[in-house]
Amino acid sequence: MKLYISDGNPQGVKVLAALELTGVKCEIEAVSHEEKVVPYLSDPGSPVMLLPDGQHLFSPNSICQYLFDISGQKATDATNQWLEWEATTLQPAVLQSLHMVALQGKRDEAVAVMKEPLKWLEQSLSKKNSSFLTAEAVSVADVVLWAALYPLLSDSSFDVGELPSVRGWFERVGNLAACKVATNRVLKGKGVEALKTFLQKHPASQTQRRDSPVNATEAEVAEHVITAEEIEEAAQIWSEGLKGSPAVTERKHPVLPQEGKRNVLLTSALPYVNNVPHLGNIIGCVLSADVFARYGRLRGWNLLYICGTDEYGTATENKAREEGLTPQEICDKYHTVHADIYQWFQIDFDFFGRTTTERQTEIAQDIFWRLHERGFLLEDTVEQLRCESCQRFLADRFVEGECPHCRYPEARGDQCDKCGRLINAVDLRNPQCKVCKETPVIRSSKHLFLNLPKLEGELQQWLDKSTGSGDWTANARQITRSWIRDGLKPRCITRDLQWGTPVPHEDFKEKVFYVWFDAPIGYLSITANYTDQWEKWWKNPQQVELYNFMAKDNVPFHSVVFPCSLLGAQDNYTLVNHLIATEYLNYEDTKFSKSRGVGVFGDMAKDTGIPSDVWRFYLLYLRPEGQDSAFSWSDMALKNNSELLNNLGNFINRAGMFVSKFFDSRVPEMLLNEDDKRLIAQVRWELKQYIQLLDKVRIRDALKCILNISRHGNQYIQLNEPWKKIKGDHADRRRAGTVTGVSVNMACLLSAVLEPYMPAVSQTIRQQLQAPPPGVSAMLQNTGTFICTLPAGHHIGTVSPLFQKLENEQIEALRKRFGGQQAPSSAAESKPSTGAVHASVNVNADPERAKQLTALVAEQGNKVRGLKAQKADKSVIDDEVDKLLQLKKQLSLAEGKNPEPATQKGKKK
Repeated sequence: MKLYISDGNPQGVKVLAALELTGVKCEIEAVSHEEKVVPYLSDPGSPVMLLPDGQHLFSPNSICQYLFDISGQKATDATNQWLEWEATTLQPAVLQSLHMVALQGKRDEAVAVMKEPLKWLEQSLSKKNSSFLTAEAVSVADVVLWAALYPLLSDSSFDVGELPSVRGWFERVGNLAACKVATNRVLKGKGVEALKTFLQKHPASQTQRRDSPVNATEAEVAEHVITAEEIEEAAQIWSEGLKGSPAVTERKHPVLPQEGKRNVLLTSALPYVNNVPHLGNIIGCVLSADVFARYGRLRGWNLLYICGTDEYGTATENKAREEGLTPQEICDKYHTVHADIYQWFQIDFDFFGRTTTERQTEIAQDIFWRLHERGFLLEDTVEQLRCESCQRFLADRFVEGECPHCRYPEARGDQCDKCGRLINAVDLRNPQCKVCKETPVIRSSKHLFLNLPKLEGELQQWLDKSTGSGDWTANARQITRSWIRDGLKPRCITRDLQWGTPVPHEDFKEKVFYVWFDAPIGYLSITANYTDQWEKWWKNPQQVELYNFMAKDNVPFHSVVFPCSLLGAQDNYTLVNHLIATEYLNYEDTKFSKSRGVGVFGDMAKDTGIPSDVWRFYLLYLRPEGQDSAFSWSDMALKNNSELLNNLGNFINRAGMFVSKFFDSRVPEMLLNEDDKRLIAQVRWELKQYIQLLDKVRIRDALKCILNISRHGNQYIQLNEPWKKIKGDHADRRRAGTVTGVSVNMACLLSAVLEPYMPAVSQTIRQQLQAPPPGVSAMLQNTGTFICTLPAGHHIGTVSPLFQKLENEQIEALRKRFGGQQAPSSAAESKPSTGAVHASVNVNADPERAKQLTALVAEQGNKVRGLKAQKADKSVIDDEVDKLLQLKKQLSLAEGKNPEPATQKGKKK
């Protein structure tokens, strides 16, 4: 076994530290940055490890993990999640910062780049009781993260502020002898200065994807493995165009399983009807599922996407009491709210239903009787809290008290929001009825239980098969294993409530089904309300693949409890094949809270003036796949302005504008040279990665492939300079035509791969390019085919910018608006400075009107900026500016201010 490293390569620090720490015997050979170690890689790249069987490892994280594995320290889900975060979030930021510090002298900008990942790391470490990331002993995750941060954090002049948890952890790892040996060997005591040669030869845009997530295949990591044969094959397929492409088929309802097709049934967790969903709820289920549904349809799968509102239970009764409505009125009101929000976010359900229907009652009661007849239900007496004043048993959410574990004074009867532990309501200290505030008493009540222990053997057999053959996220597997490991216990399926599906048993006719038992059956009943032939989907496991999308808190109900209900019913039900769970999305450095006004909720997003596609893009960009992630206004602006405006939008707009401006809106003739063919092969490789990743529901990673394609396109245009060559001789003009033609076809490909993520933008691109409909789905068939869909002579439409810049003032205003209840300003803060222009107070404020006008001002501002970017006629711009100013005046009045500035002394103009 041999390890090849080069001096001054920051990636060498982690592999040498891992080697020293594990004590694995391995020969080390120093190589230059240019030396080609792996013969089939065009990028020389080190470190590289030659394994005993002749294979190579060339991902630093994979090398580190391999060393720990063979030394007996196997990776855990926790270490895998840390390694994924390092590869996809931390490492790109570190490399960008190193370039800024070492090559550009931009230390302050580098600190700004590191702010978000370090803040997230600080928050994570501050919540841990262990000395290291995953335990009391150092792990591969500690070594990899520490080594990534070492060149920056070891520099005392790199001031990232107070990070006590990060600093403490960083020092503990750095004090290990193995880490000291590694830094001395690679950096030789020179710090960032030692990295200059390496960084000059590895631009940040190329190094950012050097380390893929640890579960990536070697093919995914080896970005540059493109042979001459592949280049020729890619060019040949490209030249064939749309010849033989399948015709576009329209979706026809009802969608039913078909012989010979891949039949995919897709559900997203049913949102509780009583709340307005926030951004975390949206990315956790419906948006993620929508991306996969759109992708599946483009791939030609026969796919049905079902969702709806979960409407029964104590939460609905609670909300009804709060608003003075009946439970049914609350359900009707909020079902419409949910439907409107999802429509604005362009969630393309085949059917969006609800659980308060007759079909729900029929199907839930049928499953109940089948479980009862087969001996899978038990009777038992339960001690419950009863309010004598209200003359009723108190369900979980109707009682509050002090948590028996952490003493939090407002714990609910089922769970403590502070420590997160589950609670039995009778264990609460000082309980209170939430309705009348009286102290309840403990009384007994007879209930029915699902006998999970009796079904455990059958459940385990099914789980082994499903998790072995399906795509289950790591957290879904881990949560399910923990439930099974702890042993299953009988689970109560009835409640003393009025609002729910009635229990049909004579001895329990005053009770309803517990929502955890009842709600998942909603998938079946909603499908039954969509089509009378619902059983072709739900009682057809031989033909149907079932995908469930949800946040991690819903996993046990979908992986253990609901499958047990269906297994026990013994009616050939379709069970989940692929369980896709996200972690949590937080808001800035806190949690979403409607009551405190913290965070963006679904009904507010459209009032920001930011298009729904931009919201979709950013939420999917930071989708919490391996770890919790946090929404950040500054990061949203950064991603919009850099990735959408300057990268993706810039490339597509330039490609289209060159066709319009230089070639009379007709795609020019393309005579490919070797550079063009190599680019086509590289784009084809990115397309294949996109398909491989989305097939495995790695939604966030696949989005990076789209951005890489446009990055390749921008570099291609910049290198070939068609705007200069069009003014040259005949050969130069032909070259300009080829570059323009290839670029506009790349833009057409981007419209296809963007459709699952940004459907409106995708449609706009296709309209601007007048792209033929078969082209979109044709390029996503099989393993991915980049073809010339816009041949020479194709006439394109009018090209205009796709995205607008998010200005700092706009972002700061939104951050303040959604930052929660503000403390009153002090007198000193509210007093205007001498000579300041300020508005006088007007008592006729209209908050609702101000909210509407804020959105209109933002929308009009975007319109003005777009016209300026297009260099529109001055008179047109002036008219729109006048409209903007009028809207701002109206907004000032609605906010209770006088829009006319106070008189000022000064120079006349």
